This record gives sequence, C-alpha cells and structure tokens, in this order.
Amino acid sequence: MKTRAAVLHAPGEPWSVEEIDIDPPGPGEVLVKTAYAGLCHSDEHLVTGDLVPPPELLELLPGGTIFPIIGGHEGAGVVVEVGEGVTKVAPGDHVSCAFVPACGMCPSCAKGEQNLCDLGAGTFGGGMITDGTYRTHTSSGADLGTMAKLGTFAEHMVLADSSVIKVEPDLPLEIVCLVSCGVATGYGSAVNRAEVRAGDTVVVVGCGGIGSNAIMGAAAAGAANIIAVDPVQFKQEKAMEFGATHAFGSMEEAIPAVMEMTWGRMANSTILTPGVLYGDLVQQAMNLTGKGGTVVATAVAPMSQTDVKLDLAMMTLQQKELRGTIFGSASPNGAIPELLMLYRQGRLKLDELITRQYSLDEINDGYRDMNDGKNIRGVIAFD
Repeated sequence: MKTRAAVLHAPGEPWSVEEIDIDPPGPGEVLVKTAYAGLCHSDEHLVTGDLVPPPELLELLPGGTIFPIIGGHEGAGVVVEVGEGVTKVAPGDHVSCAFVPACGMCPSCAKGEQNLCDLGAGTFGGGMITDGTYRTHTSSGADLGTMAKLGTFAEHMVLADSSVIKVEPDLPLEIVCLVSCGVATGYGSAVNRAEVRAGDTVVVVGCGGIGSNAIMGAAAAGAANIIAVDPVQFKQEKAMEFGATHAFGSMEEAIPAVMEMTWGRMANSTILTPGVLYGDLVQQAMNLTGKGGTVVATAVAPMSQTDVKLDLAMMTLQQKELRGTIFGSASPNGAIPELLMLYRQGRLKLDELITRQYSLDEINDGYRDMNDGKNIRGVIAFD
C-alpha cells in the first residue's frame, strides 16, 4: 500500500515528506495507523549526525549506511492488521510504540532489565526485528530503514509485536504517544536510576521533554528541593509548573543556591537531560552532587565523543556514581501502563507537556521551534 512518511536521506538535510510503499505485516508483525508522533530530540540527532554510527560501525551494517531512514521513535496509533502468530494485539486495538523492544526471553529480559533487551541492539541498521528484511520502500523501490525499528514519522507503520504495547482505548492517543519515550525516560531517570527518595535534593539539567518528566518523577518520589537548570526562560517557568522548587540558567548559577539549601552537602542526585550531552557537562554535574551522590546521564551524546571531563580522585574519595540510562531503566511493558494510570489519576501533568501540534508536512517547522526553545514537546497529529 501507499502511505506518506518523513524521510532523512543524509545528515544535514531537512526531513523530506514523501509517498512511500509499505508491505503487509509478516509473521510476528502488526500494521499500525499512526495517530501521533513526538518530535523528540533524538531524531534531530540523526539530522546533526550525532546519532550516526562512526565509520567502523557503519561498515558492519547492511549497505554500510543507515540512510535513507524514516524518523520517529515516539508514537501511538491503532492496529489495522496483524500477521501470522500475533496474539498480544488485534485490529482496532490502541497501542503505544516502544522504542526499546522487549522479547521477554533474552538474558537482560530474564533479569528484569527489559529496557536492555537484545532486540534493541539493531536500532539503526538492517530491516525488521523479525527477519531482517524491509517493509518500507521509497517510490523508486529502495529499502527504507526506520528509527528504532519504528519510524513513527509515517502515516502507517509495520512493527514487530515486541515493539507495541496495548493500552486502554479511552486514553488520549497524544498522551499515549508521549509515554512511549519522553515521559518514561525522564520519569524513570529520577525514580529508577537516580533512586530519588523523600527529602532529597535533585538537580535536573535541561528542561525540555525529558527533563520536565524527570522533574515530575523527582516530585513524585518526594524530593524536598528540585532545581531546574535551563538557559531558556520559558523552560524555567514551565519547570516550576511541573514541580521544580528553584530554577537557574546554568549549573554555575545553581551551585551557590544548592550549597545554601543543603548546608553545604550539595545534591543527592543530578540528572543530565540537555539537548546534547557533551563531555564537559559531567564534571559540572559532579560539582553539584554531594558525597555518595549520583549523576545520571540520560541525554544523547554524539557517538563520536569519547572525551569526558571528570575528577576521578574526587569521584573515588567522595564515593560518587556516574550512571547511564535508557528508557528510564524501566520495562516498557510495565512502565507505559503504570504511567498512564498515574496520568488518569491526575498525578502526572502530561497534557501540559504538549506545546504545539503540527501536521506531518510541518515537521521541519516543529524541529525549528524545538531548537529555538519554543516547545517542551511538539507532536505530529496525523488525523
């Protein structure tokens, strides 16, 4: 069948909205009509090249490239058709997309670490999770890859059933979309990876779509002080609405205030959620974090970056930790329904995350607004 999608043909180019061909779902696959897709910064990293694997890794991929690729890894929609052997969803079901698939059988899944499922290893290269072949093609017949094996910047998607999670049909699909990445990643960064406890002091650096949810996670965990750090005044103001107790334009500005409010002990944890995570931010985060504290690296760093500023002596002597996280260190099958229940109960401000909706044809405008600091989260509305 024919459908439309936003395709990136090479780094540095704009998203190209074009008609593509999409095949029927094969065994273990589902066809989904997309309702909403989030304009997450991670897809912008494809445009800037930050998320493009280095040459030595590209050589291992089919064709030696990840392009052309359909973007989008945050989304929700309605199942149209299911392939042979699919039992977890049926036509008409509402689903959230999981940018980290969960097979339930690999060593990571068996240990309860479904966010590290082995199926997620092929996020950028090759075809379907199920058999390695492609379901999406350009109008000229060339195979099209999909971001995180999803490609939510398309009116229709063929996905492995391990990448979809059934949700209750009365939930707003724009909210189901957000929970599939930004909400789960940010909230879990605070609750699961930073292990925020009641009375803690928490610093969140970067207050966009991920950082705003880290703030809500810290608030839900009972943090006494939540310090939002962002150079954009609009985002500082929104951070206060989401539960921050203080807001500053930079980590340097925040240090004296954190020192005063903690009697010199500094923060229990600092969560790094800027648009791009550069190596020189790590030491600044460590300076904000007290003895026995934790720095959580959530934001995407350039894949070519290997240099990090870090005072190893003080990290050792003050027993600090630096932790990475993906999907908020949570199970997609568990976190998505749980977060939607919190939203239903009025305990998460998810409607307020959406600053503006865009059509698929306005995708480049949406990313321009994101880069200009105008949005907490923009979403593509397909209907």
